[in-house]
Amino acid sequence: MTKLNLGIPKGSLQASTLEMMRRAGYRVEVSPRSYYPAVDDEGLSLRLIRPQDMPRFVERGIVDAGLTGADWVAENESDVHTVASLAYAKQQLASVRWVIAVAEGSSIQKVEDLNGKRISTELVNVTRKFLAKHGIKAEIEFSHGATETKVPELVDAIVELTETGASLQENRLRIVDTVMESTTCLIACRESWEDPSKRTRIENLAMLFEGVIRAQSRIGLKMNAPPERLQEILALLPALRRPTVSPLAEESGYAVETILDEKVARDLIPELKRAGAEGIIEYPLTKVVL
Repeated sequence: MTKLNLGIPKGSLQASTLEMMRRAGYRVEVSPRSYYPAVDDEGLSLRLIRPQDMPRFVERGIVDAGLTGADWVAENESDVHTVASLAYAKQQLASVRWVIAVAEGSSIQKVEDLNGKRISTELVNVTRKFLAKHGIKAEIEFSHGATETKVPELVDAIVELTETGASLQENRLRIVDTVMESTTCLIACRESWEDPSKRTRIENLAMLFEGVIRAQSRIGLKMNAPPERLQEILALLPALRRPTVSPLAEESGYAVETILDEKVARDLIPELKRAGAEGIIEYPLTKVVL
């Protein structure tokens, strides 16, 4: 059996990645002192790697595939195959942003004002290319952490990752521009992607992970419908395709089942009840594979 080596992002994405794998059907155990989590699949080997380093490990074939941010692929200029974009973990939006931020009272209002300024960021290469594209010459230094605290005493501006901008506002920082948008993605070594056996396993992982993510915001809903109220009830139901309708015994009505966005259910269930639906059951989903 061809074994697939998969890189798991160590750090802030680690717990949510392992939870995603659990929901995908894998049982993973992590030892505090080991970088090699155990998994209940003889054809799969796991290794914990920092997201910033993941693209290089994948490009070199040290691992066949891995989960990291599109930002780190760009930062490392890694030649890898992007299999799928996967918005999971704390990401409530499809992507996060790397933004240029300055102190609220800074005179810097636009990118052009950064000419000759000092900028701190962990995303050095991407920032340098962004500024060069705008014809800006600035001093860019690598930040080892606590980037938000460096403005304005140590640097004039920072390039920092944000989802909503709330953390920047709390630190009295103002966004000037967006350098790039990024999302978590599954990447593969090009050589591994050309291997039919490994490619199938990577595609299977992508399918399962996408199914887990799709299920996070959806629920299943089932109910019984009297014959004379079926069409009224169906008219209320959104669905990924069409609701499943099955006749009940003794022509007593129909069983109706569908999948819908979780936030819709709270308003929809009372409407369904008033329309004549009976025995309404809401249940969580593990995976939704389209």
